[in-house]
Amino acid sequence: MATEGEPSSLIRVIQLFVLSTAWGMEIWVTFIAGFVLIRGVSRHTFGLVQSKLFPFYFYTLIVCTVVNLAIFATYHPRELLNAWETVQIVVFFVCLVLAAANAFWISKVTTKTMFKMQEIEREHGLGAEVGLSAQREAYQLLKEKDVKYRSLRQTFFKFHGLSSLCNLGCVICTGLNLAYIALHLNSL
Repeated sequence: MATEGEPSSLIRVIQLFVLSTAWGMEIWVTFIAGFVLIRGVSRHTFGLVQSKLFPFYFYTLIVCTVVNLAIFATYHPRELLNAWETVQIVVFFVCLVLAAANAFWISKVTTKTMFKMQEIEREHGLGAEVGLSAQREAYQLLKEKDVKYRSLRQTFFKFHGLSSLCNLGCVICTGLNLAYIALHLNSL
């Protein structure tokens, strides 16, 4: 590892703690929490919970990534980087850009669009059911009859998909960073 000095034990603990916090949070939010919630609360409650959690999630991910990037860059000067360390810096930066795009733009559009959809759904007596399959035909009928709702759904799913891709990119970046750090530990 090319460095201008070795980080102290405290700095190593901070980096590993912050990186593992980001990783655990990403795994929980991406692969567990949503699937549990959608089966246990109404669609509109699910949307409300997600609208409150996601900004905190993305901002926390940004802070964790900035801290890790700063620590890594401090102990890996640009002129001494090898190929793997360059990849590490790039991966931290990519995660930062994806999380920031989600926090400051994509998730805001997604949430705003979702709330507009929910207004229309409430007018038609929808949104109180639990699970995704309940009343699927009613949502399909609403989409076919209401042009505004159909347009909102298209916008919602476009931005939701983009948000999901950005989030998955962050999960992959954080996983790669964690693997790199783990492979460079002297012992467990």
